[in-house]
Amino acid sequence: MRIAFLGGGNMASALIGGLLGRGYAGGEITVLEPLADKRAALAGRHGVRAIAAADALALAADTLVLAVKPQDLRAALEPIAPPRVEQLVISIAAGARLADISRWLGGHRRLVRAMPNMPALIGCGASALYASKEVGAADRDRAGAILAAVGAVVWVDDEHLLDAVTALSGSGPAYVFWFIEQLAAGGEAMGLPRGVAARLALDTVLGAARLAAQSADSPSTLREQVTSKGGTTEAALRVFDEERIAERLLRALEAANRRGAELGDRLGKN
Repeated sequence: MRIAFLGGGNMASALIGGLLGRGYAGGEITVLEPLADKRAALAGRHGVRAIAAADALALAADTLVLAVKPQDLRAALEPIAPPRVEQLVISIAAGARLADISRWLGGHRRLVRAMPNMPALIGCGASALYASKEVGAADRDRAGAILAAVGAVVWVDDEHLLDAVTALSGSGPAYVFWFIEQLAAGGEAMGLPRGVAARLALDTVLGAARLAAQSADSPSTLREQVTSKGGTTEAALRVFDEERIAERLLRALEAANRRGAELGDRLGKN
């Protein structure tokens, strides 16, 4: 299977690294990247073919992965539109809807849209995918395998749900980083040395996430196991309830969801 990447940024590099780690041949991968330093870095690091503009070999790839910034996508597609009918096109450009991508590609409909997240950079990502009705089982398997090279993969059956995915897992790492910051700041405010507080906060979140992933118990059950009646954890969680932290988190997710829809609308007007 020959793959061409349109764009050679961090996420494209992560996907390429994941594919190579699964035994995929670097010689079967072409990257279209206008910046010479990025081309050199990709070729040197991964042993892939990195070129400035599309050529016959790139256009003949079985799969084309759109990995440019959303605001640059339409212009980047102009030199390659329309692709071959049998070519599978996978977009990881946040917010760009399949109807708009199809329009920019001259009506091409063999499309999959994917929403990975930042931990894909270390092979621990979470990606949600949506496929147009023209995408068959073999193409779905191919798209899933490419994204699985950098982490977990789920499918949604409604493209609009990708805005919710963006709000939850796409933006989610930033929420977790923020929470780690606040835990560390709280520890420091109570007298812990900064480095100690930062280490404890980070390792607490890391350990809790690993335990939740490996345990047969739900996060709710695990929380209850830590929470002794009348103890310190119960005192902290009571403040969370009194301050309606869960409701505020939901409002934050809803704000991100709305913003994702707005950005998709804006891209579609181009």
